[in-house]
Amino acid sequence: MVVFPNAKINLGLWIKNKRPDGFHEIETCFYPVPLHEILEIMEVEPGNEVFRTTGLNIPAKVEDNLVKKAYELLKKDYYFPPLHIHLHKTIPMGSGLGGGSSDAAFAIKLLNEHFKLGMDEQQMRAYARQIGSDCAFFILNKPAIATGRGELLKPIALSLSGFYIAIVIPPTAISTTWAYSSIAPRPRKNSLEEIINLPVKEWKNRLENDFENAVFKKNPEVEVLKNILYDQGADYASLTGSGSGIFGLFSNDPGILEAKSQYFLWQRKL
Repeated sequence: MVVFPNAKINLGLWIKNKRPDGFHEIETCFYPVPLHEILEIMEVEPGNEVFRTTGLNIPAKVEDNLVKKAYELLKKDYYFPPLHIHLHKTIPMGSGLGGGSSDAAFAIKLLNEHFKLGMDEQQMRAYARQIGSDCAFFILNKPAIATGRGELLKPIALSLSGFYIAIVIPPTAISTTWAYSSIAPRPRKNSLEEIINLPVKEWKNRLENDFENAVFKKNPEVEVLKNILYDQGADYASLTGSGSGIFGLFSNDPGILEAKSQYFLWQRKL
């Protein structure tokens, strides 16, 4: 069976405080976007088990891959025959688009469906939360306000259908650990959801990503990309997650954008 794990963007990302468990309390809106990877799982004869990746190079060890972690986690509670697992990677790592978390969540959903494990959404989300803070979102895979570490999800009726989106990523991966260590949490009086309910044109300077100052200071080219998207007519542009990816939302077709050859550029109508 083949599935197509998708990316997400963060519409705002507020770091509210540091928790006693060492994690940070956040508030953000996760929004799925149709930038996809490919995940295939097939039953094979004993001795032919393999986990392989193609596409973008993944520098981490195989055992650290989140698809492998999802499989090993479920294998503690369910029996699986020998499997050939193939992940084709297209979403840049360290970009803030959630590619690895999406891969893991889709692996859980695929194993549940193919082997008729009988898990409901809540059970799958419980497994996903053990893998990563934003992994549970991809089980839901609908617009949602995320709080806690990002695992507490409140679905919302938000649609960006009809907008054009452009995502630009320089060849710089941002460490999540570094990003969180570089910002000072601050409480907010209002909720992020109140801003989300405003027209997109009113999000600028209101719907903030708290990682931007630190990321822009360390990587000025990322801030340049944000300004370029506004110059090209974006209604709203922002860093996504704690990574190096910048996205812009356009109410009108911006045409074919240009980026340096070593940059990742993806655009389409939502």
